[in-house]
Amino acid sequence: MDAKHKGITETIKDEIVNAIKGTGEVVSAAVSTVSGVVTNTIRSAGKIGTSTMEMTSDVVRGAIQGVKEVGGDLGSAAKGIVLGVIRGVGQVGTQAFDTIAATAGSVVKNTADLAGDVGSAAKGAVEGAIDGAKEIGLNVEEAASAAATGAVKAAYEISAEVGTKVRNAVTGTIAGIKVIVKEPFKSEKK
Repeated sequence: MDAKHKGITETIKDEIVNAIKGTGEVVSAAVSTVSGVVTNTIRSAGKIGTSTMEMTSDVVRGAIQGVKEVGGDLGSAAKGIVLGVIRGVGQVGTQAFDTIAATAGSVVKNTADLAGDVGSAAKGAVEGAIDGAKEIGLNVEEAASAAATGAVKAAYEISAEVGTKVRNAVTGTIAGIKVIVKEPFKSEKK
């Protein structure tokens, strides 16, 4: 990770840690911190593209690390992270479903890197997508599907075992929405 990306990750991590220590509330700390950073970055760039998607990955990494550092619930954090990204992206109007999928995938990968509960994180990411879609007027089912699909795809890139765990966590009805995971996925690692 280069210095620029490390800086974003560390800044987000520190902001999340301070916000959680100050309020004790994981979801709101993640939402406000992530939303602000994503909004400002997209406005600076003028549109969402590869650099913004990379930045979002750095933001997710920092947020997950911060929550893990203070012993917070990664499922709640994932919900707050995805909701924060949707707010940030939605405020400036961009390709929301691709961003939701990429963010959910990043949540799963970063949670796995920290030996966290990937099933809980994936379900939280879907819940965040549902709440965010309702908030900004996106198709809720599509947003949930994008988050679930992104999470499952990322999980199968880690291993078949992680893929199955995440698929089981995001299959069915979540927050009153029937979640559809789009196929196919094949494990790259065993």
